[in-house]
Amino acid sequence: MTTAFRHRPPRAGAGRAAGLVPTALLLVGAVYCLFPVVWVLIAATKSPGELFTTSTLSFGTGFLGNVSELFAYRDGVFWWWAGNTLLYAGGGALLSTAVSAISGYTLAKYRFPGRDAIFTLLIGGILVPAVVLAIPQYLLFSKIGLADTYAAVLLPQILHPYGIYLARVYAAAAVPDSLLEAGGRCRARRGGPGGGGKQLPRPLGGVDQHPHHREQAGGGPDEQQGANQPSLYNLILTGAFLSIIPLIALFLTMQRYWKTDLSSGALK
Repeated sequence: MTTAFRHRPPRAGAGRAAGLVPTALLLVGAVYCLFPVVWVLIAATKSPGELFTTSTLSFGTGFLGNVSELFAYRDGVFWWWAGNTLLYAGGGALLSTAVSAISGYTLAKYRFPGRDAIFTLLIGGILVPAVVLAIPQYLLFSKIGLADTYAAVLLPQILHPYGIYLARVYAAAAVPDSLLEAGGRCRARRGGPGGGGKQLPRPLGGVDQHPHHREQAGGGPDEQQGANQPSLYNLILTGAFLSIIPLIALFLTMQRYWKTDLSSGALK
């Protein structure tokens, strides 16, 4: 005697309920990440009197006044802070990208004694937190006379072990050795140099000091001063809001590129 068992199809409601769980988690994470931005936006619209007397999520009427006071504070020092941030973030990123590309390409395509040892040291440098190197770097820059200069901020950003690692991996996969061999044969036929005589980039020279160079956007002694003087709270919040606007614009304009790279990398 045989008994036939019927296979019951899963209920549609159960599948929908299971799909709602990750959606709910993503929504909670989005609220957690976006709430500080929304709070800064709302707080930047409040005058000093409204900041501590009105509801947290209620808009104020002092945004234009806060912006005007911020731009006029200490003869417009906010713009100098913004310029310093652009120099440190933009200039540091460009220099780090250039050094990482040159170093990664060299480690991937050239054979020389100690190449593997250098790469191993760079990989080990990824494991060292930047905060551990803060005091040794300060002592070193102070000893050679670079403390309290632009170079003291830019130089640690130039050599980035993880960037060199990514550049090496990309150069090894994207540039075939046959292409380099063909280029070498073409140079040999034309009677050009066989690759020698290359000059290394010159080291960075001295940087002129400025009385405002040590103060970066969103940082400096005025933040500590604002902690003791409530009259500066509105200026700090307004400056923070204006500072994140370029980041939001950059994220919205560049998201299609990192989405494409993220999806293509997941398929490999």
